Amino acid sequence: MGKPMEWTHTARILRRTGFGVTGAEVDAVPDPIAYLNSALAADPERDPGAAPMPEFAPLTAPGRGASADVRKVYQSQLTTQLDTLTAWWLRRMAAVRVPVREKLTLVWHNHFATSAVKVRSAAEMAGQNRTLRTLGNGDFATLAYAMLTDPAMLRWLDGVASTAKAPNENLSREFMELFALGHGNGYTETDVREGARALTGWTIVNGAAVFDAKRHDTGTKTFLGVTGPLDARGFCAAVLARPESTRYVAASLWQRLASDDPPSAAALDRLTAAYGPDRHLSALVTAIFTDPEFVTARDTVVHGPVEWLVGAVRALKVPLTDDADVRRLAGVLRTLGQLPFYPPDVGGWPRGQGWMSSAAAQLRLTTATNLVKKADLSPISSAGKSDRVDAAGYLLGIGNWSDRSAEVLAAVADHPDRLAVLAVNTPEYLTS
Repeated sequence: MGKPMEWTHTARILRRTGFGVTGAEVDAVPDPIAYLNSALAADPERDPGAAPMPEFAPLTAPGRGASADVRKVYQSQLTTQLDTLTAWWLRRMAAVRVPVREKLTLVWHNHFATSAVKVRSAAEMAGQNRTLRTLGNGDFATLAYAMLTDPAMLRWLDGVASTAKAPNENLSREFMELFALGHGNGYTETDVREGARALTGWTIVNGAAVFDAKRHDTGTKTFLGVTGPLDARGFCAAVLARPESTRYVAASLWQRLASDDPPSAAALDRLTAAYGPDRHLSALVTAIFTDPEFVTARDTVVHGPVEWLVGAVRALKVPLTDDADVRRLAGVLRTLGQLPFYPPDVGGWPRGQGWMSSAAAQLRLTTATNLVKKADLSPISSAGKSDRVDAAGYLLGIGNWSDRSAEVLAAVADHPDRLAVLAVNTPEYLTS
């Protein structure tokens, strides 16, 4: 097999900026950075595989005197809409021709983690998803403010309950701790309280975030060294003006795209320089994939369930036309612990070796066995027996098998279905 270093480097970039990759896709990209820059600048809605987001009719919540049956029907309707939204996104991730912007949307969904368990509104979760996709390649300040005033986020972190008389600290605290600065990184409990005052006044009307001046604390606040009648925009500006924010965002994106481990101090200096005072996210993404520490490193990321499963669906050309099949895939992701729109908490999904448990391994094997029943295995089956292990590697964008993986795969070369199942469960496919 033995693909050249340049080929494996391109494959690695394409895997990190998408959901798996095939050898044919690697061959079609002579310059991965030019490909990346073009994909970052493109309109994601013009991708031929980008199915339009479904519309969700507003549902009227039962009144206080509603019967248990009426409430049950209402909850069922909410769940159906959320299931439809999840199925739509899984299909879209599997179908887009250039998955860079879809992958970034998933990355930002994990960064600004918001769960439908509490939000319970498909329309609001869909709106946040659209915002992340639209703004996730531009100015981080614009994206951050959009999330501060996003209906799903306001509901998730209790911003809708925050008034001048009773400021709620959740959104203020989590925005600094998880979204923009890092735990205890340059702010105090007083800053959390003063920030909560600045964020008062937002509510949701017909699914849209609306500022109600009567609910807002108009008094003077002192927040992160800034004094004045701060509101949400002033809060956001004060947070992002901190030097800690630049380094935190750059390091966070590095760990979501390049490595399960933080960047070195030298790499972080290079990333923050690229990110710059304009907080340019596309420039930061490009800097990550051209940084010497990324170029020279290997096997620094354990791919999560979404990347693993969607990648397998894409490579094996498994059709997702049957709603029951998509529901089964969603069930697999839920069991594995990474169902889109349902992160476990505001910190998002974990990273690293936690995805490699023995229970997860067994479920992946079972899932892959079911996938290959509807897969296109012709790239493997049409190869001669002695070439099938290499054919499986090419199909999955893997340039080199370890001796151990090659031995295991060669033992089932007579059975293309078993070969495919084991190939998508090798260390080479689970990590990059």
